[in-house]
Amino acid sequence: MKKYEVYKNIRKGAMIWGLPISLFAMMMLSILASLLIIIFSFSLLVVIGAILWNGMLYIGLTKLARKAILLNFNKVFPKIISNKKENILYDVDY
Repeated sequence: MKKYEVYKNIRKGAMIWGLPISLFAMMMLSILASLLIIIFSFSLLVVIGAILWNGMLYIGLTKLARKAILLNFNKVFPKIISNKKENILYDVDY
């Protein structure tokens, strides 16, 4: 009987084929674009080029995903949201 492991690292982020969701979506867009190119300009060199491109992209994205430091972005939202004017000159009522 086959055993399945429980994925306990769900808080680290969902992974598909070793890629985070955003990088996996980029990989799928590349595959779809290469399929369209193959369909509309069918030749052996185009097929080999598309396979090599998608393979190199996958290898590059998996290496990028393993280096988590490169994917850490600054927080978008500030800690405090306030309507208070920052400049003292605007505090005067007319």
